[in-house]
Amino acid sequence: MSEGPLSSDKALLGGIAAGLAILGGCLMLSAAVMVCVSVALRKFADSAVPGDIELVQIATALSVFAFLPLCQWHRGNIMVDTFTTWLPESVQRGLDALWDIVYGLVMAIVAWRLLVGAGDTLRSNTVSMILGLPTGWAIGACAVMGIFLTFVAFATAARRMRSGV
Repeated sequence: MSEGPLSSDKALLGGIAAGLAILGGCLMLSAAVMVCVSVALRKFADSAVPGDIELVQIATALSVFAFLPLCQWHRGNIMVDTFTTWLPESVQRGLDALWDIVYGLVMAIVAWRLLVGAGDTLRSNTVSMILGLPTGWAIGACAVMGIFLTFVAFATAARRMRSGV
């Protein structure tokens, strides 16, 4: 495959996606450790980590949005090709690219609505029930990662059309 003017941009997208996934993994690992500590405190000290459920909810949402771009970058989403395997390779690539574009468009809508929700939550000072954490920042972070996922989906569509990867 020849190096084109967009190859460095694509490497950048893949690198950012990998970095986000690593951060998401660290966040999930931290949440798992916190849950273990909270369970141990409940068992042995009749206590718990305050707001553990809230923290797990926020960490899970952020982690999922952090993992999605790398999954898309490596085309790791579930694909059902039962009805297209008989088609020529070029048509299969075109269909795959089409679905990447559809995925990107859907994620653009999701990200847009998350941005609206983040703005509303920040304006209304919505906070979590136990710890009183403002929730808008987490929703906004998910929106930003959703926007990034949109770009990754469009990039994988373009890559699929050009090289068949």
